[in-house]
Amino acid sequence: METWNLLEYAAWGVSALLALYMLVDWLRVDSTYSEDVLTSSREGELEAITEEHHV
Repeated sequence: METWNLLEYAAWGVSALLALYMLVDWLRVDSTYSEDVLTSSREGELEAITEEHHV
């Protein structure tokens, strides 16, 4: 039973580290890029330009 408790604590630890990493990454990206860059869709614009429509 002790093994399962240790594995449970390890899983919670990994989960907390992942959540912390996500928070740090979010703050880093938010401070590095403007809102316009983050919400732009340049790939969609490029696809729209290169699409060929045949009627």
